[in-house]
Amino acid sequence: MKPKLSIYLSDPVAQRLTLAAKRPGGNKSAIVDAALDRYLNPERDTTGDGALLRRLDRMGRQLDRVDRDLRIIAETVALYVRYFLTITPPLAASEQEAARTLGRERFETFVAQVGKRVASGAALVTEVLDQVSASHPDLFMRQIEERAPPATPSGARNGAPADDHGSPAPNRVGTAPGRSPAGREGGRHV
Repeated sequence: MKPKLSIYLSDPVAQRLTLAAKRPGGNKSAIVDAALDRYLNPERDTTGDGALLRRLDRMGRQLDRVDRDLRIIAETVALYVRYFLTITPPLAASEQEAARTLGRERFETFVAQVGKRVASGAALVTEVLDQVSASHPDLFMRQIEERAPPATPSGARNGAPADDHGSPAPNRVGTAPGRSPAGREGGRHV
């Protein structure tokens, strides 16, 4: 003998239960019993809802990682472009064709390197993040104020900010007149 239970349902749920019980092979007691069993024993879920929810949770975590990686990539590219445009002096018209040729060669090399990394499955972003978090575990935990001038360690020269190893950081506002970023006279950065 099954125990009898009296429950109160909201009107919309009671109407849906009545409609479901009118289907062939359905009755209110069996529907409520199955629903309560599924609710109270999610590991016994025979419909696969539990597996689907676990899969959706895993996909959600993967999308979170993809979103984080895309934000890192976008910020990295934006910082590089700003830096590159800041330090690159304009070229004379006579040097532009040679610069375009060199740029095409460098771009073809770059594309080949990207192709090799993609084919090998090695993710540079993951490697860089692993190296950064190993050497600076608190880096992603602190607020970085972009406009605040960095501290000047003792290894800096001429008042230029230094990198983490005490070496002077690249000049962000330009280079000395007539000098390339690499320090060569009349050099160009393409």
